[in-house]
Amino acid sequence: MPANRCPNPNCEYFNRALPNNAKVCPWCSTPLDNVIIPTPTRPASPQPPPQPIQCPRPVINPSNYRPPVNYSADYQQRVPYVPPTPPVYYPRPPRLPLLKLIHTTGREFQWSGEAGFIGRRSQSMTVAPEIDLAGIPHEGIVSRRHARVYWDWSQNTYMIVDMSTNGIYLNNTLLNPGVQYRLLNGDSLQFGQDNLVRFTAYIM
Repeated sequence: MPANRCPNPNCEYFNRALPNNAKVCPWCSTPLDNVIIPTPTRPASPQPPPQPIQCPRPVINPSNYRPPVNYSADYQQRVPYVPPTPPVYYPRPPRLPLLKLIHTTGREFQWSGEAGFIGRRSQSMTVAPEIDLAGIPHEGIVSRRHARVYWDWSQNTYMIVDMSTNGIYLNNTLLNPGVQYRLLNGDSLQFGQDNLVRFTAYIM
């Protein structure tokens, strides 16, 4: 394509190559003969919209076909809720009365419980009796397990059973060994003969 040139011989740009898109000389403003008319561009033709991809439908084998489950027919009624049984709280048993034995010297021995022993501890015993009479005058008369005492719920009192060698006197009456006797408030207890070991029982 020939370049644009200024046709004016008096112009400084005479016969010089000018830009192809120049319409006049930039120095003398002389119209240029070789003017390139831009070719109009065609608008881009619209592209067709993309077609959705057709996925092949699965082929159902009649031998493996299972009809849909009718859940309304298989519904089972829920078992009604049964609250758990609350725990049973038994009332706490009342505190047992206190059994107090007062020696003739004024020394006191007290105990409270359902069952225990009156006696005298020794080095050969692993467990001392609940009412330990060691240290009183004439303690040798008292056996290791001289008597058994326990609370009788049916009679609502303490009971005493003689288990000794030298015997027990309840209100000056000798007790039969192995037989239970009621022990009441203010009773007199004597261990052995000669009135050497004597107590007054109080139930408080």
